Amino acid sequence: MSQRITIDHREAPVRHPEKAHRPDNPIQRKPSWIRVKAPNHPVYHETRALMRDAGLVTVCEEAACPNIGECWSQRHATMMIMGEICTRACAFCNVTTGLPKHLDADEPRRVGEAVAKLGLRHVVITSVDRDDLEDGGAEHFARVIHAIRETSPQTTIEILTPDFLRKEGALEVVVAARPDVFNHNIETVPRLYPTIRPGARYYQSVRLLDGVKKLDPSIFTKSGLMLGLGEERMEVSQVMDDFRIADVDFLTLGQYLQPSVKHAAVEKFVTPEEFDGYATAARSKGFLQVSASPLTRSSYHADSDFAKLQAARNSRLKESL
Repeated sequence: MSQRITIDHREAPVRHPEKAHRPDNPIQRKPSWIRVKAPNHPVYHETRALMRDAGLVTVCEEAACPNIGECWSQRHATMMIMGEICTRACAFCNVTTGLPKHLDADEPRRVGEAVAKLGLRHVVITSVDRDDLEDGGAEHFARVIHAIRETSPQTTIEILTPDFLRKEGALEVVVAARPDVFNHNIETVPRLYPTIRPGARYYQSVRLLDGVKKLDPSIFTKSGLMLGLGEERMEVSQVMDDFRIADVDFLTLGQYLQPSVKHAAVEKFVTPEEFDGYATAARSKGFLQVSASPLTRSSYHADSDFAKLQAARNSRLKESL
């Protein structure tokens, strides 16, 4: 007896419908210094299971981070709060764009419990942009910080926030919760903002970082750029100078990797030697900490980098006495 097989020809939902009309940018073959092994460590799967059981989202997965295998195998995961749908449509980002769901009031508790179960010394909390919220999600960030303090008082907390564009008082709410590190990524040079980060404003992002230091100088500030989008070396140098004027402590520089053919093209694969040159220039400008390599990402080695930040600050304070 023959069996009739029904094939469903309906297409899967498009992750980035706002990019569907764009011409394809072929994805280039990655050079040898960027290739990483597929994750297969048992602890990787344990970390993944914990995130699933807690109903938590990670930027490691949503942004397709190349370091996920290494980090999750060490129980390091960057948790992404306020959902997995972003109100922005940046040309480089793999996070889904659209109208986010309502905030989950129970999320801070779950994050706090997950941090305790992982036994983290240092945790990184980021989020999607929530332009739909009156405060951009500032109060939710504060609640997550407080929840982690309750469950893991010895854990140091690093946050990676949106720019809170046109959200009056939002920065003050987050700073009052006293994270140990306040990170906000510039992402690219000002000239490329209209095409790469059209929903943001370069000088708003710089002012945000400057505002953290004005409100609480004890909080470390951090920011980063992706290289390989067509920026010029002198433009990167100018961004470094803008950061130093804003008293940014920690600079990260990494290679942009294209998530799909509909995203911004990789204009150049920056060599490890070029990254070393950028790092040397950044250190000469006075940053407390610099991380520059093709695979550097905002939260890559964040725990050990925080220890280096503290040591660098203490050393500089001793030199000033």
